[in-house]
Amino acid sequence: MDLGLAGKKAILVGASHGIGLATAHALAAEGVCIALCSRSQGSVDTAVDALKAHGGTVIGGAVDVTDAEAHSAWIAKAAEELGGCDIFIPFTSANTGVDDEAGWRAVFDADILPLVRGVQAALPFLQKSDAASIVTISSTAAFEDFMGPGAYNALKAAVINYTSALSQKLAGEGVRVNCVSPGPVEMEGRAWDQIKQAMPDFYTGILKQIPMGRMGSGEEIAKAIAFVASPVCGYMTGANLVIDGGFTKRVQF
Repeated sequence: MDLGLAGKKAILVGASHGIGLATAHALAAEGVCIALCSRSQGSVDTAVDALKAHGGTVIGGAVDVTDAEAHSAWIAKAAEELGGCDIFIPFTSANTGVDDEAGWRAVFDADILPLVRGVQAALPFLQKSDAASIVTISSTAAFEDFMGPGAYNALKAAVINYTSALSQKLAGEGVRVNCVSPGPVEMEGRAWDQIKQAMPDFYTGILKQIPMGRMGSGEEIAKAIAFVASPVCGYMTGANLVIDGGFTKRVQF
């Protein structure tokens, strides 16, 4: 299937590793021009070099998304260098696992404020696109109990709520807004890989709750994100796409 992505321009925040980098590869393979950022210049350079193998335009920059001015300025600069922005996807996230004020503030500063600021900075460019798409990233932890009360679960739920409201506001301007909520995803060196090594009993317990008998891969999530972001999904907005191998048990009406 041709996703209609060739020549489109995507800005990905926090995408030098994990699902973000996998998504950058999925989009670049479809002919999308990519701008990505992360905190570490070294990881950005490594990601950019790898993405250039797809043969398209790739630019990168080191940005601390908790610095509002620097974050917004980089998005504007990236859009100018790309010649516009059709797709905006913020991946920055944190899970301190600590249910205190500092833990909540850390997740809020990583998940919520960069999302809102990023959308505000990208919107003037998205409004000029004929295929504008924002994809936010939540988690199955947002809508089913998982490891007790905590900032990550609650604020990932806030991402879904914000996505829905934003989709209603921007639909008339031709900007689609959708959310993707992955379940447990195992990638080398990432969270579930670390949990597997450090807490094998907990890892096995979660695995037993997944009817498909395995965790997802970064590539599976990335391809779904690319599909949602693409013109093929031109009539989809306000959706929350759950990709979890059956991990969550709710009935999705």
